[in-house]
Amino acid sequence: MTATAQNQARVSLVMPCYNEEECLRQTAGALLEAFARRNLPLELILVENGSRDRTGDVIDALIAEGQPVTKVVVEVNEGYGNGVLAGLRRAGAPIVGFLCADGQVSAEDTAKTCEEVRDAGRPILAKVRRRFRKDSWRRKLVSILYNAGMQGVFGWLGSIDLNGNPKVMPLEVLRAMDLQSRDWFLDPEIMIKAKYLGLPILEWDVEGLLRQGGKSNVRYSTCLQFGKNILRYRLGGLLTEWKKSVRRFAYSPVARSATAVPGGGQPR
Repeated sequence: MTATAQNQARVSLVMPCYNEEECLRQTAGALLEAFARRNLPLELILVENGSRDRTGDVIDALIAEGQPVTKVVVEVNEGYGNGVLAGLRRAGAPIVGFLCADGQVSAEDTAKTCEEVRDAGRPILAKVRRRFRKDSWRRKLVSILYNAGMQGVFGWLGSIDLNGNPKVMPLEVLRAMDLQSRDWFLDPEIMIKAKYLGLPILEWDVEGLLRQGGKSNVRYSTCLQFGKNILRYRLGGLLTEWKKSVRRFAYSPVARSATAVPGGGQPR
């Protein structure tokens, strides 16, 4: 993607891609078409997240075709969150977000989520709630227990599908959050910090689609990761230290931007 195209983008959307050669062209192509139809200039940041298949070649082919795609390479896979963070570091559009590369949320729903942030008139976090998911009963049960458990530990977090994405927000919100999670806990980290910032959350229902190809990268070990991270965030000092470095968002009836600034300084 050229520097000129990056400067014109209104949305930077990150997709971490780990062994996604079977579905990446389809999901990326659908996103590019959906945003073009809505006349919403998009920078699609595809993160080659340490894949062992031809995912990188698919990204290269999209770039060679002149698509508004930026490639970020993570040499060794360190987790889903690390891939997202690597892509977000390259995001420069006024609106930023991320989603999985599996196509389980439609491109049209993703574009609509970005439009909600654009048209909100104040900083918000917009995300989807995946309803009618075509998951096994075990996966659904784990999801219900996980979401209920998180609310029990951290209080109401403004969502009943904490890991539902895309998650989309203004760039200044992303910077204030100073995200750190390199694994699957990145999604709940965002929801926990959004609560502390007093950030309005728009969650709307979408149909959960079948994976467009390839295999899920969620494992039973992921549940253990979540458990460790919940304890680390609830009892450790990570969240406390972040709270010391940022003050809550404050809104003015006429202001369109938030005033939360990392470090507690004055907004620029």
